[in-house]
Parts: sequence; structure tokens; C-alpha cells
Amino acid sequence: MNWREARRENARAAVLEAAWELVREDGLAALSLRELARRAGVTTPTLYAYFESKNAILDAMFAQAAQAFVELKASLPVTDDPRHDLLVDAREFVTFCVTDVPRYQLLFQHSVPGFTPSAESYELAVGALERTQELLARNGVHDPRHLDIWTAVTVGLVGQQVSNDPGGDRWSRLVEDVTRMFLAQFGSADTTAPRGKS
Repeated sequence: MNWREARRENARAAVLEAAWELVREDGLAALSLRELARRAGVTTPTLYAYFESKNAILDAMFAQAAQAFVELKASLPVTDDPRHDLLVDAREFVTFCVTDVPRYQLLFQHSVPGFTPSAESYELAVGALERTQELLARNGVHDPRHLDIWTAVTVGLVGQQVSNDPGGDRWSRLVEDVTRMFLAQFGSADTTAPRGKS
């Protein structure tokens, strides 16, 4: 990377940092290019030198959020206890979401009208979902419908927590109960799986 490319990447990173600061203070709806330019210390036309549109900024933010989620998933330990691993994964997922609501909304809700992530950015999120599929498979859960139920329930816990008890734990503390109920209904009694498969 030459100095011009490095300068451009640094400028893009600064814009994205300012964008995250803005949405964490005022919500995703507050992401206006004029305010973003002001915070980033550039003119509004200068933003277009780094991002072709507001949706391009959102897409870059989506990619950053998805990458952080992938890295979180990859950092979680794999043990010989698949049920424990699924519970840890679910707890970390809920914490990841409730501690950064705009990031959660961008990744898991369609909260910005007219925005759809690019195929490249969305592929990162798919990688994280595959990790969840692997964890469920280790617990004897293979039906795609049951994956849908799992994601609906866990995202639902986050939605309830964020909407009805921000900063509290009324719904986030139910993760263990939900995990036990789900596995009692859909899991296999034989959850032994080689560690290398997860």
C-alpha cells in the first residue's frame, strides 16, 4: 500500500469512527451526512471522496459489525460439553447485542429504510451463522427450522431487553432457561462430538 492508499484508508477509518460515535449517541436514524462530516472534520463533498453514498457508509459499518461478531464467535472456547458451549455462545451473543444497540440493529434488524448490505458484507454475517449451526449440530439439532427457532428466540430476548429494560437484565438473564428449554425440545441426548468438528 502506497502513501496515498494509506491516507485514504486512514480517512475512511476516521469517518467510520465518527459514524459509530454519532449513532451510538443518537441512534441509526441520526446518521446524516452533514452531521457526520462535521464530526469527522471534513466537508460533506469530501465524504463522497471516500464513500459514494450514505448506504456505502452503512455497508462499511455493517462489515465492521459483522467482522466483530465473527471474531467474537471465533474467540469462544470449544470444550467437550456441547450444551455448555451453546450456552456460552448464547450469553456472549446477547451481551454483544445489548452492549451496542446500533450495532445490533444494523446487523440483526432492518432498521434503516432503503439499506441492504452488500453481498461481501453479508457474507461475513453468514460465516457467524455457520458457527451457530455447528454448535447446534453438536447438540443434535440439525433441522433448519430449529435453527430458525433458535435465532428467533435469542434475537427476541435481545429485542425485549433493548426495548423494555435498557441497561437492565430482565430478559438477558433468561438465556440459560431458554437454552435448556430449546435443547429439551430439539436437542439430542447424545451430544458427544469430536472437538475438531466445531
